[in-house]
Amino acid sequence: MTVSRTICMGFLAVIAVGTLLLLLPFSASDNALDWEHFIVALFTSTSAVCVTGHIVVDTGTYFSPFGQFVILALIQVGGLGYMTATTFLFLLIGRKFGLRDKLAVQQALDRDEIQGASQVIRSIIATTMIFEITGAFLLLPVFSPKYGLDRGLWLSIFHSISAFNNAGFSLFADSLIGFQSSPLLNLVVPGLIIFGGIGYEVIFEIYLWLRTRFLRRPEQVILSLNFKVAVSTTLALLIIGSIAFFLVELRNPSTIGAVDFPTKLMTAWFQAVTPRTAGFNTIDISKMTTAGLFITIALMFVGGSPGGTAGGIKTTTLRVLTSCTKAILRGREEVTLYERQVPLSLILKAVGVAVGSFGTVIVMTILISLSDPEVNFIQILFEVVSAFATVGLSTGITEGLTVFAKLVLVATMYIGRVGVLLLMAALVGDPKPSFVHYPEENLLVG
Repeated sequence: MTVSRTICMGFLAVIAVGTLLLLLPFSASDNALDWEHFIVALFTSTSAVCVTGHIVVDTGTYFSPFGQFVILALIQVGGLGYMTATTFLFLLIGRKFGLRDKLAVQQALDRDEIQGASQVIRSIIATTMIFEITGAFLLLPVFSPKYGLDRGLWLSIFHSISAFNNAGFSLFADSLIGFQSSPLLNLVVPGLIIFGGIGYEVIFEIYLWLRTRFLRRPEQVILSLNFKVAVSTTLALLIIGSIAFFLVELRNPSTIGAVDFPTKLMTAWFQAVTPRTAGFNTIDISKMTTAGLFITIALMFVGGSPGGTAGGIKTTTLRVLTSCTKAILRGREEVTLYERQVPLSLILKAVGVAVGSFGTVIVMTILISLSDPEVNFIQILFEVVSAFATVGLSTGITEGLTVFAKLVLVATMYIGRVGVLLLMAALVGDPKPSFVHYPEENLLVG
């Protein structure tokens, strides 16, 4: 059992436990126990653990309060990651934190070093609790006036945890369309999504920088390359996405064309944030223009940043690949970002992630196209990319897909959550160093 196999098997174990819990008679409102209910339980458990948000039934009406609590627990475990959640439990019961555990946390969180792993786990848990509790209190004024204090508090807690973990699960049948014009919701939910998907390392650096500035300490906080790339790329994608959505959907009366100007801006902003693997929506996705769907697909495929709850190929991978293109155009043999040279191993990893991700999306799209030939291609592609990037946005075709297509989406969500390279390492085994160097030879490229 290598570290990669431990992580992959751990996610499978959590999905299996979640499926069994959702299969309990009192987890569903109608106490149904049949083949269809098993598919629903498996699909929902996978979607929750992989923090995707894809659903085949209405979460708020199909599942009982116990079932909704199980889904929320699966979201929390899936958002933290299997190794983070289990390591925290081991720390609570006083188990010794060994070298193998440190290596597993290092690989799961994509850290450069293994020292201080237990402190990192504690910081991640504390950060998660702070953001989720703050988000729940800020969302309470949105839900409590309409649903009362008790129901409003549960809705606030559920949507805060779902948003910070980039899960996209909602207890409303139409997601958050009913709160399209709420300024507070359009500020709090995107804020939780952004901080949840930008990565814990970035949040820690923001905290250290703010603490130094406010306490006026003499030491200087040097921001890492990961921080600069993740933050700048995230801001660029949010700005470009908001403008693009506003322009392509401006004359679409089924989305933002019929609402007032402030609501147009809030909706465009929300729809630029939510493809960062969150899955909430304040408009009907099925009524978006084809251009709007393609923009969403592109944003979903990129996803968030490494080290957080987001999926996709990640912002850092995008920047490395674009920097490679920039270097080629300028005739340079090294790739640089913010006056730092990117190692060759990191470039190869970025290429591997991109190629593996493209390959997964292509294969899964072909399988669903063969299984459900009557479904529009753009809808199938949208569904597959949404599942792979653990987003959860849908054009409304998920429930009507065949059982085979739903199982394909289950596999796609799992691959997207554990990562293509990690899954391949689990299947093939850890790479072995090679001391053989072959002669170079040129070939035609491009």
